[in-house]
Amino acid sequence: MVKVRAGAPSDNFFLDGNFSPVDEERDAESLEVIGIIPEDLAGHFLRIGPNPVHVFSEEAYHTFDGDGMIHAIEFGKGAPRYRNRWVKNEGFQIEQAQGDWVYKGLNSMLDPTPSRVPEGAPPGKNLANTAFAYHNKTLYALHEGSPPTVIDLPTLDTVGPTHFDGKLSHPFTAHPKVDQRTGEMMTYGYSFAEPYVKYSVIDKQGELVHTTPITISKPVFMHDFAVSETHTVFLDFPITLDIERAMSGGPALDFEPEHGSRIGVMPRYGNDADVRWFEVETGVVVHTANAWDDGDEVVLHASRSKNADIAGAGTSEGNNLAENQGKLYEWRINLKTGKVTERTLSDTPCDFTRVNDTYACYPTQYAYAGVFNPTRPFTFDGVMKYDNKTGETTVFKYGEHRHGGEAVFAPSTAAAAEDDGYLISFVHDEVANQSECVILNAKDVAAGPVATIKMPFRVPYGFHAGWVGAD
Repeated sequence: MVKVRAGAPSDNFFLDGNFSPVDEERDAESLEVIGIIPEDLAGHFLRIGPNPVHVFSEEAYHTFDGDGMIHAIEFGKGAPRYRNRWVKNEGFQIEQAQGDWVYKGLNSMLDPTPSRVPEGAPPGKNLANTAFAYHNKTLYALHEGSPPTVIDLPTLDTVGPTHFDGKLSHPFTAHPKVDQRTGEMMTYGYSFAEPYVKYSVIDKQGELVHTTPITISKPVFMHDFAVSETHTVFLDFPITLDIERAMSGGPALDFEPEHGSRIGVMPRYGNDADVRWFEVETGVVVHTANAWDDGDEVVLHASRSKNADIAGAGTSEGNNLAENQGKLYEWRINLKTGKVTERTLSDTPCDFTRVNDTYACYPTQYAYAGVFNPTRPFTFDGVMKYDNKTGETTVFKYGEHRHGGEAVFAPSTAAAAEDDGYLISFVHDEVANQSECVILNAKDVAAGPVATIKMPFRVPYGFHAGWVGAD
């Protein structure tokens, strides 16, 4: 039996230090605050990530394998309130009942150890550990190999997976796009089997109303995509999925530069035949920031790197971080002439790119992102703000031995401009072993926190953050 010892040292990078899981669900209301929490901040700050209980192999554990756990702080109802909860889907419940591992994990799929999955149980585990979507007053926890999981607010209780009245016929990306002006949510899923990609639109009432296959030549790790006001943008980039490669002893996911890079553009309600593919310089995109229409052009902003180490999540021996840490990048795709213009926007290594979600699918002046540590993988030292009009990058660093995660934009309740609001992130001081929630004024990122909440419990590093404003 391999049970993860929460907080214990480990030879596995993603089970050691503040990557190590916590072993309790907690609630706290008496939180120490340095500074003043803004009065125009009201809603839920949410952060999700892997928090494993049982693992098949500590050595082979991959950070993608961990059981989903949500950490949340509620603002606007007096003092801020913290709570954390595991996402308790069927696979999690089965392992809890067994008191041991049942599902092996990404790096152990081909291990010859006999399966422990009970008859009638799901063949894969819906971890719901990666990101959030909020649509039609419903909060979803997401895992791109699975259907979305409905989560209750404010309790964080797991309601369970949904297939949208049986209409969802494909996995559900961790990064659907919600157009807050039309109320539509665009999503897709990728798989090892043809069709390798399927795309859907969910209307403002939460009904899945459109699905189409998208043809690509082989399965790829298509973690994110983008949507403008009129078009949907797909990224056929060279992180490939290859079972035969895995059976030969290589990684199932790997950077395959000979695959090349191309961007597919189609109308929001288009079909496979409507997709136009545009060849672009070979590289890797894990996360997009936004896309929008500009005359005959579709503009895409994302963090782009030269290559990637998905299998090792940046920890592989000899890994070149300078090559696989992304930088904010722009593609301008002219649908009339077919010309693509591309350029690097900022030289600051970054990822976890975000915008004010109120403006998603439409022109944005600002993009926000986590700033990479240049020497340690999967580690963010600060947050940046990029201004599309001036080309200026503004950075706030958390401080020595202090690292954070994705900073989500929380609009002011009295917002009049795109950057009227706050950037919120969990930060951990590795020397003091102290977790904090840091709140920055998005108009003046370099000024540092307007408020810092000292967390009474350790908050491990995780994946994506979300914001659900108060009704």
